[in-house]
Amino acid sequence: MRRVTIPVAYMPLIDAAPLIIAEEMGFAKAEAIALDLIPAPSWSSLRDMLGFGRVDAAHLLSVVPVAMGLGLGSMTTSLAAVSVLSVNGNVIGVGRPLEDALRAQGFRFDFSDAKAAAHALRRSRSGKLVFGVPFPFSMHVELLRYWAERTDLGVENIEIRTVPPPLMADALEAGDIDAFCVGEPWGSVAVDRGVGALLLPGRAIWQGAPEKVLATRTDWAETEPDLVGRLIRAVWHASRWLEKPESRIAAAEVLSRKDFLDLPPELIDRALSGRLILSGHGEQRKCDGFVRFHGAAASFPWRSQAKWMAHRLAQHYDLDADIKAGASVFRADLYRQHMSQTDADLPGASEKLEGAIHHPTAVASNRGRLNLLPDRFFDGAVFDPDALE
Repeated sequence: MRRVTIPVAYMPLIDAAPLIIAEEMGFAKAEAIALDLIPAPSWSSLRDMLGFGRVDAAHLLSVVPVAMGLGLGSMTTSLAAVSVLSVNGNVIGVGRPLEDALRAQGFRFDFSDAKAAAHALRRSRSGKLVFGVPFPFSMHVELLRYWAERTDLGVENIEIRTVPPPLMADALEAGDIDAFCVGEPWGSVAVDRGVGALLLPGRAIWQGAPEKVLATRTDWAETEPDLVGRLIRAVWHASRWLEKPESRIAAAEVLSRKDFLDLPPELIDRALSGRLILSGHGEQRKCDGFVRFHGAAASFPWRSQAKWMAHRLAQHYDLDADIKAGASVFRADLYRQHMSQTDADLPGASEKLEGAIHHPTAVASNRGRLNLLPDRFFDGAVFDPDALE
């Protein structure tokens, strides 16, 4: 089989690991492809690289293709999310002034109770809190809004500003933002620089949030099915390798290289292991499932998750939108087609009740051994995609 090079854009984040590992550890080569990995300086530039054809695939924020499917943003190119690259992996952090105010009221930084954290934040400031996020259409924004709406923090008491992930610590130190929601390792960078403290993992708000997707242009996905299949499978095999505990040290070493994240492997290992340092005071917390790449259908592009995002966007932007059109960018059909020749255990359905799983739960699948992990929202709400019909 002829080896084909596929240009792929990514942001320097830990959840780009499946793409980086696919190329560096030989999983792409096994599928007779080479990934030309091209770093992007911001999410907007990465989106444009994909939309205008500079690259054929990308490590992309899960909400971006959904937003574009609803007609939001300046680009009209149709994108397809052909698999999920990562589940969870974000952190919410605060700057030193907020950290000091929280400690003064006795807040314990337990890293697990979203309601208590929101209440403490509300008590710590009388005005609006300014949060930095990497992009307007992102899970970071949706998690923050969901959390604020359903607690006494109040969505009217937060302001959201866009800051590229590598610049989040700089913005915090300069006082341009009070807090942030960002993917690792950039929250830990703020901690190590002494300018911030971690408050919550994103999974404390939604345990099953699809954070990044493997995205392509829809026309490329449909006209190059062989290449798309090879790419999906290479990334899936890399994700399976990443999920093994014995792979962690090697993965951190690869990601730390100058060509990729250019950060100490010890810092990267925090997210991969779920053992995070919260602040300059040295508090450590173990967060199981902090970021997931594989297992329990982690890479499956659930249409119900895309519907949740489309519904949230339509509400916020007051759109009379076709939710189905927004959700259709999550291509469960292509994923099934291209993964059928592997030993992956594929779910029998492409939608589920989001937030309804509180314990590992067996579900119907093609191989009969699939258990889904908890996907609970912090407030216990359940999203029924059929209720939107």
